[in-house]
Amino acid sequence: MTAPLADADVPALWQELGLPGLVDLHVHFMPKNVMDKVWAYFDGVGPLTGVAWPIAYRTEEDDRLARLRALGVRAFPSLVYPHKPGMAAWLNSWAADFAARHDDVLHTATFYPEPEAERYVEQALSAGAQVFKVHLQVGAYDPRDASLRQVWGMLADAGVPVVTHCGSGPTAGEFTGPDPIGEVLADHPTLVAVVAHMGMPEYGAFLDLAASYERVHLDTTMAFTDFTTALMPFPDALRPRLLELQDRIVLGSDFPNTPYPYAHQVEALVRLDLGDAWLRAVLHDNGARLLALT
Repeated sequence: MTAPLADADVPALWQELGLPGLVDLHVHFMPKNVMDKVWAYFDGVGPLTGVAWPIAYRTEEDDRLARLRALGVRAFPSLVYPHKPGMAAWLNSWAADFAARHDDVLHTATFYPEPEAERYVEQALSAGAQVFKVHLQVGAYDPRDASLRQVWGMLADAGVPVVTHCGSGPTAGEFTGPDPIGEVLADHPTLVAVVAHMGMPEYGAFLDLAASYERVHLDTTMAFTDFTTALMPFPDALRPRLLELQDRIVLGSDFPNTPYPYAHQVEALVRLDLGDAWLRAVLHDNGARLLALT
């Protein structure tokens, strides 16, 4: 299997694997004013990490959609997330409308610890939300907050994937790391939690959670790339566990916010040299199964 060197090479790879395309569980589309603030954050993240973070796809919305389709990404979410009370319901409304206008966009929703959370999460589930996004680093909230207990229960019962940034990379937060979300999983063991970024840098601890809870998955977002390896390398000793948990790892890219081309994320996965079956599972089949795609 030849690793793609440029975005134009990506379709040839998934075609060679006999796949109908890619399923990417970690893609961001947001209202323009929110996306602009996210990009401004990444513009300033260099002083935090010591490494510049140029946005690879800082283009208009239609161009970003076209780029994903040219890559062969057949399904992707919008992964909106709030950083303060009063945002989540509005973001959910925007994301529902965005998905309704694009057949390949997954209906995404989010929440925040606030009295209204149970109501608007129930509304989103009733409206057909296919994936939720939780960002404990940016949101800076405790996932064990009492206002979220029923929310986690509803999501566990619904079996809807919840893409959760709970690892401490690129910078730690008060409620990041395996322990807070681990307590949520102990209370809701059937929750379909998708740990973003392979849980970096606490890779081993999050692999342990996936081994302990059969519905916990991990997404590949930024993991194994040259950029991340220079900052938070994945330990070679853990590599055999990627095969052991082959059916629990899903493709994530962080498009459009990566500091490198999309092809490099795919290249990084090919370079692991874990075999074509592993690549088929990660690039497409596991995500398609989680989302019940036909």
